[in-house]
Amino acid sequence: MKKLFGLIVVLLIATTGFAQDASKYRGEREKIHDLVHTKLKVDFNFKEQTMNGEEWVTAKAHFYPSQKFVLDAKAMIIHKVTMNDKTLDYNYDGYKLIIDLPRTYDRDEEFTIYIKYTAQPEKVKQKGSKAITAAKGLYFINPTGLDKNKPTQIWTQGETEASSAWFPTIDAPNQKTSQEIYITVPQKFVTLSNGKLEEQKKNADGTRTDYWKFTQKHAPYLFFMGIGEYEVIKDTYKNIPVDYYVEKEYAPYAKEIFGNTPEMLAFFSKITGVEYPWNKYAQIVGRDYVSGAMENTTAVIHGEKAYQTPGQLIDENVQENTIAHEAFHHWFGDLVTAESWSNLTVNESFANYSEYLWREHKYGKEDADAHLFEDIQGYKNGQNFDKHLVRFHYDDKEDMFDAVSYNKGGAILHMLRNYIGDKAFFEGLNRYLTDNKYSSAEAHQFRLALEEVTGKDLNIFFNQWYFGKGHPKLDISYDYNELRKTVTVNIYQSQSQKFEFPLAIDIFEGNKATRHTVFVKNRESSFILPYTKQPDLVLINADGVLLADINENKVLSDYIFQLKHAKNYAHKREALLEVAKHQDDSKAFNAIAGALDDPYYKIRKLALENINLINKHSKRRIIDKIKRLANNDPKTLVQAAAIETLGKLTEPELKPIFEKALKSPSYSVMGKALVAMYYIDKAMAIKKSKGLPLEVKKIIATPLTRIYLEENDEGELTFIAGNVISGMFLSPDKQIQGLYKKAYDKIASSNNSEAIQNLVNDIVAKGKQYKQYGFDNVGVDLMRKMVQTQKQANKSNEIKNIAIIKDAMARLLE
Repeated sequence: MKKLFGLIVVLLIATTGFAQDASKYRGEREKIHDLVHTKLKVDFNFKEQTMNGEEWVTAKAHFYPSQKFVLDAKAMIIHKVTMNDKTLDYNYDGYKLIIDLPRTYDRDEEFTIYIKYTAQPEKVKQKGSKAITAAKGLYFINPTGLDKNKPTQIWTQGETEASSAWFPTIDAPNQKTSQEIYITVPQKFVTLSNGKLEEQKKNADGTRTDYWKFTQKHAPYLFFMGIGEYEVIKDTYKNIPVDYYVEKEYAPYAKEIFGNTPEMLAFFSKITGVEYPWNKYAQIVGRDYVSGAMENTTAVIHGEKAYQTPGQLIDENVQENTIAHEAFHHWFGDLVTAESWSNLTVNESFANYSEYLWREHKYGKEDADAHLFEDIQGYKNGQNFDKHLVRFHYDDKEDMFDAVSYNKGGAILHMLRNYIGDKAFFEGLNRYLTDNKYSSAEAHQFRLALEEVTGKDLNIFFNQWYFGKGHPKLDISYDYNELRKTVTVNIYQSQSQKFEFPLAIDIFEGNKATRHTVFVKNRESSFILPYTKQPDLVLINADGVLLADINENKVLSDYIFQLKHAKNYAHKREALLEVAKHQDDSKAFNAIAGALDDPYYKIRKLALENINLINKHSKRRIIDKIKRLANNDPKTLVQAAAIETLGKLTEPELKPIFEKALKSPSYSVMGKALVAMYYIDKAMAIKKSKGLPLEVKKIIATPLTRIYLEENDEGELTFIAGNVISGMFLSPDKQIQGLYKKAYDKIASSNNSEAIQNLVNDIVAKGKQYKQYGFDNVGVDLMRKMVQTQKQANKSNEIKNIAIIKDAMARLLE
């Protein structure tokens, strides 16, 4: 599962905490029976949003003899339960189906139960999570076709325990079953499920039955059905089909979006030493999907964010990390599954770290380090310090889907790889996967696999990082002895739990850095390190591996040197932001200007975003350099940042650069150029913005909103309204938040009923989508303020507008 919470960190901080109840122990679910095989036949009532199902579930007693068989089955109508055509007695409370077997079955004695039922997903009563925003199991999208702007689709979402909302099963991650599904749908629809499409049969009533068969074993939460009008774009990895299911509009771009998948499967097969273990790999995009993506075995589903056009893809494929994440799950999560949600780390931490591994392979170490830094910030910015990675005490299983299981877990794997070495780390992954394939496992089994390979006792590492909380908070000081030519590095751990860890320290003497790796064992530690001449810089955590907060006193000259000579992205970024605060100093300004030539594009981009061209030290040559970046930088995101920086000068002589940029295939470049042009040629910028296709306008909504608000363009409030809530609450950029807050205030006081309708519709949609974060309450508060604003504005449509707002409030409170 690729989480959504990383996208909504602002919303989370604003509206919720993370509840845990230490009195509730959450271990592995007891195995009374083992699933063996699941056979399903299903068809759908689109109008009622229900599914007619028949199931043949084969199981066996795990150890103790049993005469009762208990299945999870949520909100269903159970029509019949039989064995060998004989009716069986059962009890059903809407959650558990308890079946009386005709006799006692001993250990490993298989039996098959037939169940005829109706699934009613709209009546399921279970909450979602921070990563998975609903838990109905089976989702009908625009089932009656009334919304002409949205296709009719059906898709399923099983994680954590929602597969039992569409078929009775033992809905636990420590179960494994093979499966076969007969899916009957109108002939216009394409279907996707796990495994191989064995047969398609046209029926006399205009429907078609697709038969999907999956012969290997996987957990029930990984079962999947996807149904809709899709084009299937074919690709391959070796002799394995790799297919992309997309709506017709995006078919030309499917390989640009998903085309790295075969290379990912090859790379992950190589580093794990385990060849991709399944018979196909398909990816489908679902409308209104409840998370980022999901690793259903051989049938991954992605949210609409995956859909991108060339104007976006030329900047960056924002789905690429997710594509890698879900692919790696086919080893860690699908082949070997967490035995309990408490051990979710053996699924999600690996999938998170696969993003680093892929980026390191494809784009180089600095790019991977930048991704790791951003992930670590996501962990640190949440309320996560007091959470263990492996958690046996929590309020609800959905609480496990957070930035600890994902981001921190990935960072811990990076530290572990560094600690034992690459060869041992990847051999350990192979041992773990080989020993536990088609089964379930926990963190201790991963530890034991690594210990077998390395011969090391890794309990200290696992106890503090997997079964402990927090991370080191280090206070650093230095004592120089010029006589002995040594520097003593003093390290004090200020957090409550003491950590033991290796730490890389670089001592810079001019351009030369000498690496020292020390091992910190105590709360207070000191290390005496030699030098030849007075060091220009002592750099702590020089390789960027340790997950820690580091506090040390540096002066401007230290940061200037660090910006120029550090290799790790996090160190360069830290230095750049500190140096940027002092650009009145010519050396500081020149250091920022020097970063415009950095080999890594994110540093060039950051320098452009922070350089102060109004400063007296600004030279023509620097502006000329920025012009060259605007015209020719190999990364369009850097071109866009350069155009934005030049735009702040509002100099007419720059118009040709902006005119060229308005023709760029990059939407990012075009959007920045529109704003820059607005301040030197309003007429041209407005004409260009008005002439853009609606789909392009939606993509570059933020720069257009800036122009329309500046222009006080009442006619564009309707367009702006659809982006306000996302801009105010889902963007981490404070400037963008402020822009959309201004837009909200403008619309709230306007006479534009259509804009108000669009805004409140979006508030209702977001309020329901993020209800578990308390955003429904935020939405109600926003609309109450709108009512008061309308009364104060005293516009001609006041009564109508207030009625629109109150109707929306009622819909949100339903």
